Amino acid sequence: MLDRLTGMQVFSRAATAGSLSAAARQLGLSPAMATKHLDAVEQRLGVRLFHRSTRKLTLTEAGQQYLETCARLLPDLEEAEAMIASQRVEASGLLRLNSPLSFGVRYVAPLIPAFSKKHPGVTIDLGLNDRVVDLMEEGWDLTIRVGRLKDSRLVSRRLAESAMIVCAAPAYWERHGRPRRWSDLGDHNCLSVTFSNVSRPEEWRFGKDGDKRVAVKGTMRANNGDALVAAAVAGLGVLYEPEFIVADAIRQGALEQIALEVRTADLGGIHLVRAPDRAPPAKVRVMADFLLAAFNPRPPWAIE
Repeated sequence: MLDRLTGMQVFSRAATAGSLSAAARQLGLSPAMATKHLDAVEQRLGVRLFHRSTRKLTLTEAGQQYLETCARLLPDLEEAEAMIASQRVEASGLLRLNSPLSFGVRYVAPLIPAFSKKHPGVTIDLGLNDRVVDLMEEGWDLTIRVGRLKDSRLVSRRLAESAMIVCAAPAYWERHGRPRRWSDLGDHNCLSVTFSNVSRPEEWRFGKDGDKRVAVKGTMRANNGDALVAAAVAGLGVLYEPEFIVADAIRQGALEQIALEVRTADLGGIHLVRAPDRAPPAKVRVMADFLLAAFNPRPPWAIE
């Protein structure tokens, strides 16, 4: 017999994601089983909740009313079940964790052995890429995001801070001089990442609110910070990147940080983000707590 709670969850997830297949992935169901749950809900209520096409789902008027009801009831029901389950179920199952490439390789992957030793029942699927993934559509349990968050539907916890740093190889500074003002950077060969709102290929921003902007140019840009670090260490130009990317090279003396007369722009923090489930499963909770403990009170990249 199909239970009512799962049916409500399938409906609510499908309405949010606009896709029954996405709802199935999020709940660990097959598409066929998710369809059965939705059909059962509609049959029990005696109304159509969606206008269905081959490409998307659209809520009917009754569906919109039912979604509002589910939004009130589901969080309390799920929290109550999760609270009881957490008392008897250890963290287990597949945990899909996504992270930006440079951050994941440096700071997340080395933590996995210790986590696995503590929670042997959890299998980690670690995805590394620099695009912003869609947690609900792609089925990620957790993702790490660097910078300001734009999707207010998601639940986030701040893992750590990471300052922006201006640096270059000592040999580059010797050849071209060390700038004293942020505006002097327009005269240098500036190496920029292509996906940052702080250091774009054509403009770098400074000041707490990023209100001081300098037009920059350079002979290399990339969609990965490590590629630019390698070029900067070789003396090609100047970097304006998060501390967690350049900290190792600065400690080793391969890059030299400079201080300008204004503060660097606020990166917006490093966040651990999950879908808006009020009561996440044990595997998600223990990973979130583990990562928060690993990066607090002092993150491993902190130079000073």
